[in-house]
Amino acid sequence: MKVATILAAKGERVETIRPDREITYAADKLRDARIGALVVSTDGKEVKGIISERDIVRGIAERGAAALDLTVRNLMTPKVITCTPEDSVTHLMKLMTSRRIRHLPVVTADGELCGIVSIGDVVKNRLEELELEATVLRDAYIARG
Repeated sequence: MKVATILAAKGERVETIRPDREITYAADKLRDARIGALVVSTDGKEVKGIISERDIVRGIAERGAAALDLTVRNLMTPKVITCTPEDSVTHLMKLMTSRRIRHLPVVTADGELCGIVSIGDVVKNRLEELELEATVLRDAYIARG
């Protein structure tokens, strides 16, 4: 199964934020959208970074309440690991596990943002695959008997 399959099911909408926005704005946006990360972009197409709940918490732990006066640029992860719609879900599972990543922006071959996949999306996809496999095996067993 490919990343494109997950995007087809969940949609390609990606919440983005400009690097010059305040951390408090980012926190509000994360809360309101009920998500764990925002892709940092100036145009909604090019990935400049990613800021997650973890980044904000780490910033507060290191700088105290002063972190809330910073901009996204100050706390974001600038070197973003991405994937493509053609990558396999198995590859994503390995990558997310080995790199301890919870969100992967999806980019086209020319580097344009076209979606985002979370660890929750990957787990949901895998559970659906296992459920389908179990149903097929159960039906085959019943048909045999």
